[in-house]
Parts: sequence; C-alpha cells; structure tokens
Amino acid sequence: MQGKVVSFIAFAFLLSACGKKQEAEVASPPAVQVTAVTQNTIRRIVRGDGVLFPQDQANVVPKITAPVQKFYVRRGDHVREGQVVAELENKDLVGAALEARTGIDVAESNLRSTEGSTIPEAVVKAQTDLEAARQARDSAKKVLDSREQLFKDGALAGRQVDESRLAYVQAQGQYQAADEHLKTLQGVGKEEQTKSAAAQVQTAKAHYESQQAQVAYSRVVSPIAGVVADRPLNEGDVAGPGMPLLTVMDVSRVVARVNVPQADAAFVKVGQTAIITQTDNTEQIEGKVTVVSPSTDPNTTTVQVWVQIVNTGERLKPGTTVHASIVTEEYKAASLVPAAAILPGEEGGTAVLTVTADSIAHQRAVKLGIREGNQVQVLSGVNPGDEVVVVGGLGVDDKTKVKVVTTAVEESDDEDQNAPEAPAADQNKDAGKQKGK
Repeated sequence: MQGKVVSFIAFAFLLSACGKKQEAEVASPPAVQVTAVTQNTIRRIVRGDGVLFPQDQANVVPKITAPVQKFYVRRGDHVREGQVVAELENKDLVGAALEARTGIDVAESNLRSTEGSTIPEAVVKAQTDLEAARQARDSAKKVLDSREQLFKDGALAGRQVDESRLAYVQAQGQYQAADEHLKTLQGVGKEEQTKSAAAQVQTAKAHYESQQAQVAYSRVVSPIAGVVADRPLNEGDVAGPGMPLLTVMDVSRVVARVNVPQADAAFVKVGQTAIITQTDNTEQIEGKVTVVSPSTDPNTTTVQVWVQIVNTGERLKPGTTVHASIVTEEYKAASLVPAAAILPGEEGGTAVLTVTADSIAHQRAVKLGIREGNQVQVLSGVNPGDEVVVVGGLGVDDKTKVKVVTTAVEESDDEDQNAPEAPAADQNKDAGKQKGK
C-alpha cells in the first residue's frame, strides 16, 4: 500500500512538471531574424534570350560569267574593303577592249578629217556652183531682154520670147538652189556634220569603257572588311552572277537579336545598356540597344530587340545563343528590403513586419516598386533604418512580442514556408504596377 502511494505522488509530480513546461513554451515569444531597410541604387532589368549575328555580312558575287583563275583568300582570312579576293579568266575581254580602243582612234581620225578637210572642200565647191548659176542666170536674163525688144519691134516671133523667159526662170531657180546649199554648208550643215563625227567618237569611247569595265569585273573585290566565312567554289570552277564566290562577315561588332516579353518591351529604349552572357560561360559583356522592333511576334508574343556589342578579339561567334539583361530604369537612393521580408497583406496587398526597440512586431502595408535580384524597392510603408523581419515572420500577428536572434531560427518549417511566399507576393505586386503603367 505504501508503495502505491509513492508511485502516485511521483506520477502527480511528473504531470505538474510537464504542465509548467508547456505553459513556459506558450509564453515564450517567437524568434525572428531582422535586417535594416537600406538606401541604395536599384535597376529595372528586362531579360530575354537571343542569338548573335554579325554586324554586317556580304556575299561576294561576280558580275560576269567566267572560270575562276585564282583565289587570293581562304576561309578564315581577314580582308579589307576593296581588296581583290579572286580573279576570273579574262583573255577574251582584254582582246575586246583592245579592239574598242582601235575604234576610238578611227572615230577621232574621222572627226579631224571632217573638221579640217571635208567641210572646207564642200564649201568651195558650193561657192563655185553658186557663181556658175549666177552667170547662167545673168546670161539668160540678157537673152530674154534682147528678144523682148526684138518682139516689140516686130522682128522676132513671140514663141522665141517665151522660150527665153522659161530659160531665165530655170536659171534663176538653179541659182537660188546653189545659194541655199552654200548657206547650209556654211551654217547648219557644217555644225551637224561636226556633231555627227564627234558623236561617233563618244560612242567609240563608251564602247571602250564598257569593255574595260568587263575586264575590271574579272577582278573580284570584297565590298566590306571582315572575315571570309565561306568559299564554296574552287579554282577552275565556273562562276557567274547569282553564284557567291565568298561570304564575308564583319564581326568587329556583333548584334544580339533578343526576344523580350511583350509586357516588358515598353520599358526598353534605344541607347540603354545591356549585359550579355553566353549560355556556356558566365562572362558578362556590355552592349547597347540599337533597335526595338515596332511589332510583336504573334507566335511568341515577344518583341525583338537588337543589342550591339564590341567584339574585342572576335571572341563572340555569330550563331551563339546568349542571354541579355537590359537595364531599362535606375533609381538612386531607393528604400530596399530583401525579398524574404515581403509578406502577404490584407485584401491581396503586401506587407512587412517591423520590429521596434521594445521587440514588438508591427505589420505595415507597403507599396512595392521594382526588384533586382534579392532586393525589392519599397515606395511607401517603411523608412531607411527600420528593422524588418526576414526570417520567422510568417504567422506573427501585429503588435506581437518577438525575440530577435542573430542565428537561423530552429523551426525550419516556418523558414521554408516564408521563403517562397515573399517573392511570389513581390512579383504579383510588381506585375500589377507594370500593368498600370
């Protein structure tokens, strides 16, 4: 009997001790970690993926059809603008040019003959013809006058007077024709013959220049400076218009054609800075936005943005997949908190928990701005220097006594729940703000 009493007393004592321990645990304030609201620069960054293209690219295409006599460059060689990269067979073209040169000599000789010999001789002959016509006219006039007088005296028949009058009229017509011919040679005729001979010279020169151009076309030059990316033909192959001999790329600068979400494209402007990274390494290279497409791709609902990058050492290769981060806005002296401090607020809003010097937590509704990395801009609700809860705040009510600790809270379940909630709330708020803009 005595043993049972002892056991009962021990059991009662154990129950009393457990109850006191539970009361102590209930009364203990929740442990949280805090950090101060800071002031710093934050940027709005629009991200997208794209592919690198050369700044300029040209297919070197011949203007004539002929076999390739010699190539002066190979794939991978650097060329200058205007550099001869290939030569085509041109013996027939050189012969045609020499023949055209002879044609110029013949035409110039004809012009000199026309100006110095042909026209003066024609003028002299016309002057002689005019003088003979004048003498014939004067002689016919004298005969007519004599016969008219004899007819009046009754010594000559009227038929002979009519014959003399007809002869005079014919002589007068020949004289006028000779006079007009001389005037034509001395004026318009001389000028036209000279023009005709000069035109023949110009035609011969134009033909020669055309043949010379054909010869020049046999020496194929690069239209741009760059690197030979392709050379599909070999020496001896027949080349012709529409058949590229070479492909030359200017890769001193490359252009990343990046597709960004339609909702973010409104913030992207020409001249903004972009950070380019390749998918296979972490090196960051700076570029500038040069083109923002005015239209949206209906298939992907993205907008294409071109970012130009100086390709030092030609390290960046066209065709490479890259990721671009475009800095569209920058705010200096902005109030910033870690993303983990953002909690769900009332009516779908967002809030943070601040902790005052007396270790009392206060829930404050906040209006968010932009986010960069783990930092979120707070437009209103807190001030720089305020202490905000970053770990252990989920489930803590307003005006609750808390315990500020400097190490991670042992209750990992609360920490795990808090981490994903904050970024989601922030992203929703930021998206709403962008939509409003």
